[in-house]
Amino acid sequence: MIDEQTERTKPRSSFWKELPILLGVAVLVAFLVRAFVMQTFWIPSESMEHTLNIHDHVLVNKLVYDFRSPRRGEIIVFEAPERWGTSEGEDFIKRVLGVGGDHITCCDAQGRIMVNGKPLDEPYVYTDASGVQDKPADQDFDVTIPAGRLWVMGDHRSASADSLQHWKGSKDIQESTISENAVVGHAFTLFWPFSRARWLPVPGTFNAVPDGPS
Repeated sequence: MIDEQTERTKPRSSFWKELPILLGVAVLVAFLVRAFVMQTFWIPSESMEHTLNIHDHVLVNKLVYDFRSPRRGEIIVFEAPERWGTSEGEDFIKRVLGVGGDHITCCDAQGRIMVNGKPLDEPYVYTDASGVQDKPADQDFDVTIPAGRLWVMGDHRSASADSLQHWKGSKDIQESTISENAVVGHAFTLFWPFSRARWLPVPGTFNAVPDGPS
């Protein structure tokens, strides 16, 4: 049986002795979560409008791709290759349109990008204030994605430094794609500003895309 009198007279100074330890544990846990599990990122450019606007904040799952590869339609944060004209270690955020083995072409009779013969309906592509939507691509192309690499594009197609832009300049599929190893994580929710807070699910159009040849 607990001696209640003893509990009441326990020295108050013990809390202050334990406080530094508690704070240290909290800092360590926060560091580990940020380094290995979750991290917040803010959007610096218009390349993903209006899915993500400038100064939006997203939460990124940094652990998920330790167990599987990125999938078509997911929004990812990645370290951009130096050949993309960036400073070392600069993070980009784009949507995955194709994974290793996929055959991507543009465009079909309706002007849509096709992945493994399946056209993508992309209502998330940028629409300006007058209601005019960006073209899915501003030129025809026909590429097959190497194993372990990703074809990524911004939702604001006319303002995105992405795979298509680098394909146009080089016609080099390695230079135009990014390595899966460069992916930081999966952006799965927009949490700030609160008025725009929402999940970032994979658009349904990607569900019907068949796998590319193995």
